[in-house]
Amino acid sequence: MDREQIRTYAAAVNAAGVPVVEVGHGNGIGASSLQVGRSRPNDDEMLSTAREALTHSRLATLMLPGWATTADLRNAVHHGVDVVRVAAHCTEASVTERHLSAIRELGAEAQGVLLMSHMATPDELAGQCARMVGYGAQAVCIFDSAGHFLPADVTARIAAITTAVDVPVAFHGHQNLGMAVANSIAAVQAGARTIDACARGFGAGAGNTPLEVFVAVLERYGHHTGIDLRSLAIAADLAEQTLMPAPPTIDSTSLASGLAGVFSGFKKPVLAAAAHEGVDPWDLFFALGRRRVIAGQEDLIPDAARSLAVQGATR
Repeated sequence: MDREQIRTYAAAVNAAGVPVVEVGHGNGIGASSLQVGRSRPNDDEMLSTAREALTHSRLATLMLPGWATTADLRNAVHHGVDVVRVAAHCTEASVTERHLSAIRELGAEAQGVLLMSHMATPDELAGQCARMVGYGAQAVCIFDSAGHFLPADVTARIAAITTAVDVPVAFHGHQNLGMAVANSIAAVQAGARTIDACARGFGAGAGNTPLEVFVAVLERYGHHTGIDLRSLAIAADLAEQTLMPAPPTIDSTSLASGLAGVFSGFKKPVLAAAAHEGVDPWDLFFALGRRRVIAGQEDLIPDAARSLAVQGATR
C-alpha cells in the first residue's frame, strides 16, 4: 500500500467510529525485508500518515520480537502510536517480557498476543497469558492464525484465559473454515472484550473476520459497539476498491491450511514450493501440519515439498 491508500482508508474507519486501527507491515514494525516482503512506505511513513487521519480512533501497531527492537518501539510511540501489541508463538510468552516492559515505560498501552493458539490447550494459553500480564501486558489476545478453530474451541480458550487474568481479553480469527464470525461471537460470549477484524476480511490466506459483517452480527445480538454500521459499510466498499485486487476467498489451499492447522500466511510460499517440486499443495499443507511448522519457519516449506517429491518418486 502507498501512503494515500493508508490515509484514505484510515479516514474512512475513523469517521465510522472504529475505536482502534492497527497499521503496519503484516509482520509488524521492523519487518519490512526481502525475507517476508518489503512494504512500500517505511514504518515512519505508514504510522505518521495514519496518525494524521485518525482524529478519534486510537492508533495501534504490531511487533514480533526478532523483527522489531526497542528502538523501533520508541520510534513508533514517537509517531503517535497508542497501542503496541507484542506477538509470540503460543507457548513462548517469555520472549515478550522486555518489549512489554519497554512499551509501558514509553507510555503506550502494551498488549500481549499469542499466535497459532490452536497448538496449545486452554490451560496452557491461560498460563502464558498470565505470564504476559506479569510482564506488564494491559490486555492479551489469542490468534487463530491457521483458521483451525470451531466455536467450542474458542469458548474453552477464552473462558480459561478470562479466569486466569484480570485484563481485557481479545480474539483474532481467520476464515479458512468459514468460521471467523461465529468464532468471534463465541469469543464475545465467553468474555472477550476486543475482537480483531478487517474490512472485507482483508488478510492472509482466506482472510480475517470481516469487520462490517461482524459489527452487523453484533448489532443483531444486541451488542452496540458505537461504530456507525452504514459508514463502516462504505469504508468496506472503499477497501475493496482501493486496497485489494479481490476480497480473500476460501479456496482449496486455504481450506487445507485450516484443516491441517498451518499458518494462513503460508499460502503463497506453499503454492510456489508445490509448483517447483511438482507436488500437490493440499499434501504439502498436511505435511507441514504433521511437522507442526509455525509462522517464521518459511524456510521449512521447500524442504517439506522436496521430501514429498522424493516420496512420490520412490513409490
